[in-house]
Amino acid sequence: MSLTIAPEQIDRIVWNQHHDPFEVLGPHMIQQDGKTVWAVRAYLPQAEAAWIVLPESRKDCQMQTSHHPHFFECIIEAQEVSNYQIRYREGGHERVIYDPYAFRSRRLTDFDLHLFAEGSHHRIYEKMGAHPTEIDGVKGVYFSLWAPNARNASVLGDFNHWDGRKHQMRKGDGGIWELFIPELGVGNSYKFEIKNVEGHIYEKSDPYGFHQEVRPKTASIVADLESYGWHDQDWMENRRHSDPLAKPVSVYELHLGSWMHASSAEPSIGPDGALEPIVTVAELKPGARFLTYRELAAKLIPYVKDLGFTHVELLPIAEHPFDGSWGYQVTGYFAATSRYGSPEDLMYFIDQCHQNDIGVIVDWVPGHFPKDGHGLAFFDGTHLYEHADPRKGEHKEWGTLVFNYSRNEVRNFLVANALFWFDKYHIDGIRVDAVASMLYLDYCREPGEWLPNEYGGRENIEAADFIRQVNHVIFSYFPGALSIAEESTAWPMVSWPTYVGGLGFNLKWNMGWMHDMLDYFQMDPWFRQFHQNNVTFSIWYAFSENFMLALSHDEVVHGKSNMLGKMPGDDWQKFANLRCLFTYMFMHPGKKTLFMGMEFGQWSEWNVWGDLEWHLLQYAPHQTLKHFFKKLNAFYKSEPSLYVQDFNQEGFEWIDCSDTRHSIVSFIRWDKEFKDFTLTVCNFTPQPHSHYRVGVPHRGFYTEMFNSDAREFGGSNMGNLGGKWSDDWSFHNRPYSLDLTIPPLGVLVLKLDKSISQTSNPPEK
Repeated sequence: MSLTIAPEQIDRIVWNQHHDPFEVLGPHMIQQDGKTVWAVRAYLPQAEAAWIVLPESRKDCQMQTSHHPHFFECIIEAQEVSNYQIRYREGGHERVIYDPYAFRSRRLTDFDLHLFAEGSHHRIYEKMGAHPTEIDGVKGVYFSLWAPNARNASVLGDFNHWDGRKHQMRKGDGGIWELFIPELGVGNSYKFEIKNVEGHIYEKSDPYGFHQEVRPKTASIVADLESYGWHDQDWMENRRHSDPLAKPVSVYELHLGSWMHASSAEPSIGPDGALEPIVTVAELKPGARFLTYRELAAKLIPYVKDLGFTHVELLPIAEHPFDGSWGYQVTGYFAATSRYGSPEDLMYFIDQCHQNDIGVIVDWVPGHFPKDGHGLAFFDGTHLYEHADPRKGEHKEWGTLVFNYSRNEVRNFLVANALFWFDKYHIDGIRVDAVASMLYLDYCREPGEWLPNEYGGRENIEAADFIRQVNHVIFSYFPGALSIAEESTAWPMVSWPTYVGGLGFNLKWNMGWMHDMLDYFQMDPWFRQFHQNNVTFSIWYAFSENFMLALSHDEVVHGKSNMLGKMPGDDWQKFANLRCLFTYMFMHPGKKTLFMGMEFGQWSEWNVWGDLEWHLLQYAPHQTLKHFFKKLNAFYKSEPSLYVQDFNQEGFEWIDCSDTRHSIVSFIRWDKEFKDFTLTVCNFTPQPHSHYRVGVPHRGFYTEMFNSDAREFGGSNMGNLGGKWSDDWSFHNRPYSLDLTIPPLGVLVLKLDKSISQTSNPPEK
């Protein structure tokens, strides 16, 4: 058979060196012997013979080899050639397939490419990656990949025996490679084979892939994220019209893989939705496995709801190869980790959270990524996602790489990724990890190991602009969402809107408060009188940002001890200290976050490989601490003065912060109308006090609303018999005062009872 194409073109296909295999393969209209005919070509490695099967023809057209024993071609005289199939014989078996190179339409439009190139294609994940679709009546999967510096790119999978020669992709504008492969669908595993200009081969997972194989396997899996039927419409609509900053926010932070395992002797869920205590061990038994997302929905959600938390915060659930990274070294930014099930299973978990009035916050890691070979590192044979210069592109302390925020397509990848989790998984917020590492060019770098910005400073201007962009986009699409910064420095206006020059977060973790309070509570109570500034200093800056008070996973690992172990004194004092700390935390301005296990007083540090110490719930002190948390959350949510003015200085008023001799502070929290208020008195020593006088603004009866020393919490039950009438005795620059009994290591919260005060007179003394 005479060649209708140059041998050099065939060789480029055979050696997988062609940037556009559509120029050679598939149907091509040519002139032959004065007639217009179709030349249909196919490269079928290992095939022994091949035929073209036309949909309306009863006779197959046998293909002939041209120049190479596995390069086939046949000439067809017809008006058009479409929807044909190729029947080929390989190893004594025959197979019939649709020709991928007969489908020439592109999924990405010129407008898509334009938006992606300028970094503003917010839903690029709907175009890039692998998407089940139908073209000309044929179902299959459309693959697209950004690899501008690659010489060639192919799709690999079980469907082609992981042979990169069989499904070579076409390079288009913007360095995007595309290919539609017929008859593939949801569940097919795949990777991309990428060759650089020197011919080196890299096998990569899909950066935009929605699902991946369970580690240690690393292939992406075709997924359809539109098949799940959501039932949280009321929740989503209410969120859209609400301001989370004016609502109670009490977050239960957890790691899904170590909260509880399936084969451990675990607590069962009782009729009241609480975990019933049962003897177990924290270390895993042989054969232990993770709970699935659906099993977590059945066990975790009732537990969190019973405790009264408003949100759960999940340590990163994007795909990551190493369990010991806790999820903070991500390789699949668009893939929910397969450790706990499928994407639909995660959707079910979040849906169930919403139906039980629990919001879902996800830890997001745009600051760095690992060097694993199947991930983003050196993606197309060049430093595509990361900076080429290690002085900007590497965190040596963590062994990770830093995103190149100055590159539009990289920034687009991350902005779209943040939006993706809100869009497809209905999450309610993100907690952005390690923001300081993004903002400062010299973060954890010695002199000479970093490059200054264009003005000679240490600020990463590109990263700050990226953060502003992602927050602007999130709140534009999803009002009522949360964007929380883990930022540990004095960078200004972290939680201020972008239109006034802020970074655009609506909450920032108060790392200063956390360090001050833990340092304070680890002291012997006698020494606390010399360090009262630890308790009071946070109010000096509490309203400069929208702060969240967080006692997170970072405080109970790496030799730091768990919260209970940090506390001084005997066991009774340890639990009393803990109740005192948590109550002060919930009365202090700011939203709240606590890590799992703190709610019942786990002794051991968090172990990512094990379970929480559920067996402790058989002991009364741990049972009562858990009960304390249930009551504390309920009280917090019932009192608007404790949350509606978290970020307004007028909502907080010291009564006395200078009683260092007794280590006692007292303050008022006002509601938005300045009509109702709560009075908090904290005693940070084990010394009780009777006839302790505290000034108050109004005459009347003050009900004791909450006492961290109550008997039901395991305390000494010292208090004020339900409340106290005020005295017409000016004190603390207030016209009236209360004569209180202050319990040891206790926090009292009182509130003026207007109904009693208006209808009764105080008893005569």
